[in-house]
Amino acid sequence: MYLRVSQINGCAFCLKMHASALRAKGVCDAKLDSLSGWRVSARFDDRERAALAWAESLVNVAETHAPDKDFEPLKVHFSDAEISDLTFAVSLMSAFNRLAIGMRQ
Repeated sequence: MYLRVSQINGCAFCLKMHASALRAKGVCDAKLDSLSGWRVSARFDDRERAALAWAESLVNVAETHAPDKDFEPLKVHFSDAEISDLTFAVSLMSAFNRLAIGMRQ
């Protein structure tokens, strides 16, 4: 999710950092390579899709207004606490992206 948020925000520093961390944790290159096309990729399960849709909705909140169609699937796969954590993580990653971009990293 951090990698997808950084893709949307265009933060090269964070893209490198998160891709490297995911590879170190054993995420295969094919999955990382298909992240920007997750909606049409078979490499992502329903839980991951719910999180990614919510992340994209929040990153683009001025356009999306975080609609119920993006929020409702979260309830199937995440507890209220996990939804809160996910929402906070998306917000924090977007803030870090803006800091890195603003500081020319």
